[in-house]
Amino acid sequence: MAANDAVQLSLFAHRLSAICEEMGAVLKRSAISPNIRDREDFSCALFDRDGQLVAQAAHIPVHLGSMAFAMADVVGQFDWQAGDAVVFNDPFPGGTHLPDITVVMPIFSSRTLIGFAAARAHHADIGGKSPGSMGVETRLEDEGLIISPCCWFRAGAEQSELPARFQQVRAYAERLGDLAAQKAACEIGGQRLCELAAAGLSGSERGRAESSDAEPVGSERIDSEGIDSERGDLERANAELDDRIAALLAVSEAYGRRTIAAIPDGDYCFEDVMEDDGCSNGPLPVRVRITIAGETARVDFSGTAAQVDGPVNCPMAVTAASVLYVFRCLMPKHTPQTAAVFRPIRIFAPEGCLVHANAGAAVAAGNVETSQRIVDVVLGALASAIPDRIPAAAQGTMNNVIFGGKSGTDDWVYYETLAGGMGAHAEGHGLSAVQCHMTNTKNSSIEVLEVHYPLQIRRYQVRRGSGGRGMFHGGDGLIREWYVRENCHLSLLTERRTTAPYGLQGGDAGDSGQNALCRDGEWRSLAAKGSWQLKAGDLIRIETPGGGGFGAGKSRSGTTDARR
Repeated sequence: MAANDAVQLSLFAHRLSAICEEMGAVLKRSAISPNIRDREDFSCALFDRDGQLVAQAAHIPVHLGSMAFAMADVVGQFDWQAGDAVVFNDPFPGGTHLPDITVVMPIFSSRTLIGFAAARAHHADIGGKSPGSMGVETRLEDEGLIISPCCWFRAGAEQSELPARFQQVRAYAERLGDLAAQKAACEIGGQRLCELAAAGLSGSERGRAESSDAEPVGSERIDSEGIDSERGDLERANAELDDRIAALLAVSEAYGRRTIAAIPDGDYCFEDVMEDDGCSNGPLPVRVRITIAGETARVDFSGTAAQVDGPVNCPMAVTAASVLYVFRCLMPKHTPQTAAVFRPIRIFAPEGCLVHANAGAAVAAGNVETSQRIVDVVLGALASAIPDRIPAAAQGTMNNVIFGGKSGTDDWVYYETLAGGMGAHAEGHGLSAVQCHMTNTKNSSIEVLEVHYPLQIRRYQVRRGSGGRGMFHGGDGLIREWYVRENCHLSLLTERRTTAPYGLQGGDAGDSGQNALCRDGEWRSLAAKGSWQLKAGDLIRIETPGGGGFGAGKSRSGTTDARR
């Protein structure tokens, strides 16, 4: 590729990414729920006309990887028209878990389909037996409203069926408001992609093409020759956009192949466990064998535990997202974020196992907890191939905390994932109190939380000394404590409470996490997964795990003693 072509392609890739970032900004500023507006638990992406991922913002890895896995199937189900909006949350045709709802809109220019915009967001509730739709259930249908891909808008006209179904969820007006924000994000993505296509025209034609099917700007130009000329401009712009996308996909694939080729050929294995499923099943082994052969990788989960009753089962889309995330982390930072980077990777998991569950299985925690363990085992396997590039284990959990109840006649649901320690690595210490691997959300600000919910934060601090020791120490977890002002419901979906995040190259494991309840002045431990009825005056404390240490010997940190 000529240097000038490479520069132009890089600019194109960055412009696509900027569109996704703008989509995210629109979603954040338009959403109603604190979980989307403040925690930013959402992801936005662009796809080509065939449903291949061509750009994404730096949002939530598990959202984006699973969307890339699913969109080709969703695209083929509909006869798309301008103004359509399709919604789904079913985990098995490419979703994650039921609270993650995806809105997809086609993008048309000059009556030609040029791509798709998609926004996926975690809704604080989607019905089901437990507030927050993330309790310890044993069937998918008990976890909440299941939405197979369906039209919410058809050619710009809202269809009544979907909004009517939302009346069975808690705080349904908030849910519909957040969905509208997702649609607005997709609309701005479509508008910007059309503008980008039109801007690709060269010379005197640049800017003449319009980015919609409306009549050309300038109502005085009504002669058919002028209209035909402008439509011709748009068609050439659309063809140029296709060429650019094809070139971007080719370059992305080359980066993927080059990254895998840099890993020594061989078979690399690792095993870790999910502690339990919340229904007395466990520990549950997760095993992987990675075979590197030239520019290709095969990731095989044979030997992993069978699917279980509780909600830690993983749809295949989530498993794929977790694997692809690890390999993407090995690629150069400037690698274009497209589906093509993953073409050299093949993933196999036996049907009916924990990481390839059959339809109908409970999966609320598969997306948030099992995905983290998949990352741990894939990294652990690669550590024997490229030890200087792989960090020790991060906290290995998202520490899901869900409160819910009624204030008067109004339902409320509060959802939070908690940060923890990152693993140390060959070049330094792990970060403390950060979201790790498959999640990338912010924390809920104390002010927003206390305004919206009958809760108070009594304690929020770094959990000093919880990271594993070694030449480089693992990052520390955190401690967060809630005071409950009204009777309510609590669900926890957490991991690494009896096992610990592993160290590498002689480094120590990080500390496990702890969950606890104080009632009437007496503290008692809470299980890693479960649901409880809380009383006004209760205190809930979560201590999150630290990351694993790296390397044997005394820490190189000059502040270790003070830190610990």
